[in-house]
Amino acid sequence: MSAIKALTKDQLDALLREGDFPESVRLAAPKVVVIMTQDWCGQWADMASYLPDFADQAAIFTIEYNLLPDFESIMKFKEDVLKNRQVPYLRYYQNGKLVLERNWIPRAAFSDMLKRE
Repeated sequence: MSAIKALTKDQLDALLREGDFPESVRLAAPKVVVIMTQDWCGQWADMASYLPDFADQAAIFTIEYNLLPDFESIMKFKEDVLKNRQVPYLRYYQNGKLVLERNWIPRAAFSDMLKRE
């Protein structure tokens, strides 16, 4: 696997247009984690500190969407369409299919999540 990647503008545009992340994200590896968050979140700082330890087990994509020019539209989509008003917001895909949605998750639970079959 590779390092943790930031979602691109094209990938975010596809999310807003299609209602889910594009195949370039969902099928980047057999196991994919996408985290949408805001840079000020303390729980995000905790997660960000341990994510590099799992980069060899899953493709991990992140976005601190409050830093983007289209912050309002991304937040509205996340809250109204994805029905999640908390950060960090995690989506876990296996073989391209969404299998779990969570908010902040401690290191041990993140590890257990990646062990799910």
